[in-house]
Amino acid sequence: MATIQTTYLGGLRTEAVHTQSGSSLITDAPLDNHGRGEAFSPTDLLAASYGSCVLTIMGLAAQTHGFTINGAQVKTTKIMGTSPRRVVELIAEFILPSNAYTSKERKIIELAAKECPVYNSLHPDIKKTITFTYPE
Repeated sequence: MATIQTTYLGGLRTEAVHTQSGSSLITDAPLDNHGRGEAFSPTDLLAASYGSCVLTIMGLAAQTHGFTINGAQVKTTKIMGTSPRRVVELIAEFILPSNAYTSKERKIIELAAKECPVYNSLHPDIKKTITFTYPE
């Protein structure tokens, strides 16, 4: 069975349905590529997938080691290139909650960030810039 079924709706829009849950989302081409920019673009979903995946793996690592990252956020910026038009860089700023993380916990969090399947599936030419903010 397919994981996702996507239908072209016309007007540079698609609807993707997650077959297991029935959840759906709409994509729209961005303004700079003839779209209306009224929904995630496919490359926005790449950036969102990257950030979500890293947070999930960080959460799993924290859970395994007996601490939490609940409330952590990531601000992801995608940088587009031309010839060919593609994502050339993903900039991810991870903001952790005020939990007085030990140096060991910080190391676990930061190592986990490079273990997510999306991170490891991206072409090596895509630059990945990651920063971590730990409020005190």
